[in-house]
Amino acid sequence: MSRSLSRALVGAAAGLALALGVPLAASAHVTVNPNTATPGSYATVNFRVPTESETASTVKVEVTLPTDTPFTAVLVQPVPGWTATVERGALPAPVEIDGNTVTDAPLKIVWQADPGVGIGQDQFQMFSAVLGPVPDAGHVVLPAVQTYSDGEVVNWSATPDEVAADDTLEPAPVLYINDTPPTTGHGASHGSATAAPAADDHDMTAAASTDGSAGAALGLSIAALVIAVGGAVLGAVAFARRSKKA
Repeated sequence: MSRSLSRALVGAAAGLALALGVPLAASAHVTVNPNTATPGSYATVNFRVPTESETASTVKVEVTLPTDTPFTAVLVQPVPGWTATVERGALPAPVEIDGNTVTDAPLKIVWQADPGVGIGQDQFQMFSAVLGPVPDAGHVVLPAVQTYSDGEVVNWSATPDEVAADDTLEPAPVLYINDTPPTTGHGASHGSATAAPAADDHDMTAAASTDGSAGAALGLSIAALVIAVGGAVLGAVAFARRSKKA
């Protein structure tokens, strides 16, 4: 293989790795998807948890629920290899919901990995839950704590306003209700929730939409990059052949 062709292949590979690594790294934080819901509904949401550590796996995820606009009903979907717990407790102050005074509510969801189980490097896990009824509010911040097998703890707790002032902070998952979610940055929209009609706690029929549009966009970007790299390699091969003939 000629020196020119070798350099072309190395450069193309490096460019492809850099181009793919940037968007993936930028989105590697705990998010809630879909990130929108309708007031009064019971929304099915998915907490997407990627592992960023190169030496440890994620073994615990905790999501703190709001106390000023509490969800009175929280259901979690079982995940093989994980134990899910909904922790209830007293609210700091009573809250009126649909004419009822609520003094205690779900305060936290905890997903704990079983021994030998975890989210490894370059992996992510989806944790699903039904939250409701969704409050008639602008948005709800859902801080998350991610614990690794080596003891490292990452707090995804910065509010949208805090992230806007300092984008180096770790953003919390945010469920947008009446507010319009951002289209760029940490809080960019990942789809819309399919929310159930407002009803009592026994009527929680809700469906979740997926991240298909985001995945399709990423797939098209990857395909375009592969085609570009292929063209660069073919060009280098042709150049090498012309150099030999000369």
